[in-house]
Amino acid sequence: MAKKILIVDDEPDVITYFSTVLQDEGYQTIDASNGEIALQKIREEKPDLVTLDITMPERSGVGTYRELKESEELKGIPILIVTGVSPDFKQFISSRRQVPAPDGFLEKPVRHEQLLAEVKRLIG
Repeated sequence: MAKKILIVDDEPDVITYFSTVLQDEGYQTIDASNGEIALQKIREEKPDLVTLDITMPERSGVGTYRELKESEELKGIPILIVTGVSPDFKQFISSRRQVPAPDGFLEKPVRHEQLLAEVKRLIG
């Protein structure tokens, strides 16, 4: 059975790009346009990996990430942060005491080779 990846981003072009790249490699993809929808889909779909944008409407990626990592039920799901926010953000989120550092981090724009390498590293 194909591994399932939830793509969380408010930019439809990013979702389409990631979905195409990942599906071409045999992964199943689902998507969400904000953190609220993402949390609902994570609970329903139990993805193997979540790619998470940081700057989104409704609920930011930071709030979504924090909730995922604080949840006993969901904290084991690997999170790949994908953002256009400055490289300093990786340092910032990795230094937060309340939650563990993200499992992976990619800066936009993301090349498909980078995306696939991180996904394979995290879930095979």
